[in-house]
Amino acid sequence: MTARGPALGRAPARLLVPACVGVAFLGLPLLALLARTPWSDFLTRLTEPAILDALRLSMVTSLAAVAVVTAVGIPLAWALARVEFPGRTVVRAFVIVPLVLPPVVGGVALLSAFGRRGLLGAPLYDAFGVSLPFTTPAVVVAHAFVSLPFFVLSVEGALRATDREYDVVAATLGASRWTTFRRVSLPLAGPGLLAGLVLAWARALGEFGATITFAGNYPGTTRTMPNAIYVELQNDQQAALVLSVILMLVSVAVLALLRERWFDQAVHGPVRA
Repeated sequence: MTARGPALGRAPARLLVPACVGVAFLGLPLLALLARTPWSDFLTRLTEPAILDALRLSMVTSLAAVAVVTAVGIPLAWALARVEFPGRTVVRAFVIVPLVLPPVVGGVALLSAFGRRGLLGAPLYDAFGVSLPFTTPAVVVAHAFVSLPFFVLSVEGALRATDREYDVVAATLGASRWTTFRRVSLPLAGPGLLAGLVLAWARALGEFGATITFAGNYPGTTRTMPNAIYVELQNDQQAALVLSVILMLVSVAVLALLRERWFDQAVHGPVRA
């Protein structure tokens, strides 16, 4: 942060001081987390059975959620970006709402839909005896619910940033809309697709509120890393610190992977292939 611009004069202290306070406000808790982490026995605690179970479950469920998100998110993003249809604004609102919805409310909503007495859960339970809540698949559903908006908005933005003339040219050459999507639109949106995958995975890995409300917190079955942090914070703060640092390192890695794409777009605008 430089105090003097090339031709604008010295930056006023009344702006720099609050800016520094903001940096300290955001950075101090993270530095404190790193300072209090038991680095001397970090690997030993990392290999404790309870922590390994939480890590394993988080990896399995978050990757499964990403697979679900990819399967339904790509068609949804393409429809929002390329198809004019009545109610598109309402559909986009449904996509955006989970971004601002409190996670615990998302969990209650999932229970209302897929619980044993839910709108869809009741017929499934009455007809087939299937009960989704408080199971490992429920964790995947909760993860997918909160991470799908990140993926859809990223891919939709990438599709909108690419020139539609390529689609028109492909159509004039006889390509069907499916072929155009598969051979033209999707490859051009590749960077946005990758960014969406990384964001969705990171969001799924860090999900807590909807998961504990809809899936519970059973060791080996639904206790993911955030849930384990919540439990260990009351029993073993050192273990909670280890898990917290792991999630923080994942967040830093996500930022590192996406930095070039986001920052270059902010400076130069969307890149058109």
